[in-house]
Amino acid sequence: MGKRYETVIGLEVHVELSTRTKIFCGCPAAFGGAPNSHTCPVCMGMPGALPVLNRQVVEYAIAVGLATDCAITECCQFDRKNYFYPDNPKAYQISQLYLPICQNGGIEIETAEGKKRIGIHEIHMEEDAGKLVHDEEENVSAVDYNRAGVPLLEIVSEQDLRSAEETVAYLEKLRLIIQYLGASDCKMNEGSMRADVNLSVREAGTEELGTRTEMKNLNSFRAVSRAIAAERDRQIGLLEAGKKVVQETRRWDDRKECSFSMRSKEDAKDYRYFPEPDLPPVIISERWIADVRRRQPELRGEKMARYQKEFGLPAYDAQLLTGDKAFADLFEATVEICGRPKRVSNWIMVEVSRLLKEHGMAPDEIRFSPENFAKLIVLADTGSITNTVAKEAFELVFLEDADPERYVKERGLATVNDEGALRAAADTVLAENPQSVKDYLGGKERALGFLVGQTMKAMRGKANPALVKAILLELLHEETE
Repeated sequence: MGKRYETVIGLEVHVELSTRTKIFCGCPAAFGGAPNSHTCPVCMGMPGALPVLNRQVVEYAIAVGLATDCAITECCQFDRKNYFYPDNPKAYQISQLYLPICQNGGIEIETAEGKKRIGIHEIHMEEDAGKLVHDEEENVSAVDYNRAGVPLLEIVSEQDLRSAEETVAYLEKLRLIIQYLGASDCKMNEGSMRADVNLSVREAGTEELGTRTEMKNLNSFRAVSRAIAAERDRQIGLLEAGKKVVQETRRWDDRKECSFSMRSKEDAKDYRYFPEPDLPPVIISERWIADVRRRQPELRGEKMARYQKEFGLPAYDAQLLTGDKAFADLFEATVEICGRPKRVSNWIMVEVSRLLKEHGMAPDEIRFSPENFAKLIVLADTGSITNTVAKEAFELVFLEDADPERYVKERGLATVNDEGALRAAADTVLAENPQSVKDYLGGKERALGFLVGQTMKAMRGKANPALVKAILLELLHEETE
């Protein structure tokens, strides 16, 4: 019987903060822009340019630290991390090593075996590097420094994770916390949340850690999961063949589903850290911490409990709605307007989710207003339009934020409640479908559904279905007399 192995995983998660400007200068921190258009002497590393710390970065760091049960370091400092790459114009990065702003926290995740706490070793503030753009046709690399100086939080976990499933659960929980705090949009496709995976394997039941490798800048949960599986198999294969695992940094290629060695893994000593001489220590008073704590928004767990208590929603609804901040925001804003929480929940879970999937969109890409969404729900809920018309109108609301009331009025799509018109249509349907009438009178309930459908078709889908059914039943009852 072969050896059994245990995977040991630790994460370094980099999160770009949602500040208007960069961490040490006044340049825009927004994603995109023409190359090198969001730059100045400070973030370009020009001689003599001095950094000035962005206060909002500190506040976001405190907020994330409090939400992840960390201790806040009341006197923290910045350090220089020296390394030489083209995307790092100063040849050093301003980061935190000796006195990071947050330490010794953790978050709880759900696993197949139940709840598990994943420790957070530290959270520190730092500046992002620029971006290398490779042109394979010309065989050259260009540098865009727009990202240089964008504020980052690096969240370093303990080595408590044991599988890809646990790792993704941890990342999902972390992302939700940060999104609810408003500290970052955590869009992995835009690089505002990236994960470095430190992984080693050891024989099950042993305490000694194996040699770890690091896979850099994984920018999707899918990539994280696949990279962990592939690296675990690679390391076990080496050990089974009697070879050693080399401590190194590797690059994961998600298209090829494999990783490649980039360089030997650096340790702190390789970066020659020393206290940043151009920035004073950051003194964080108890009063400042208390003020940030007081302004902390409602997080997912609290929101789930409130949705069930205040709105009477089932646990399933509350869990789905709070699983993405954009859904929760849309739900609350719409309910405030129309006061129909269960109906709003149903529309989000079914129709909104369906159209997002069809158009390949994420919830945070929703562009329609809660006002128009609420109008549509009221129209459908009061029977002013049929479900068919409601779905048709919602397509336009979803894509163009159209006013559903105007849409229904301009196209004459309001539900017909004229009993005379409905009775005439029902009479015609009964006359044209004698076999269905006979089937219903013979006890076949399905025949009634067919007759309702035919009457709705005759009314071009604009009839009130409940009224149509009532009229048909009345007419069919007359047939038996």
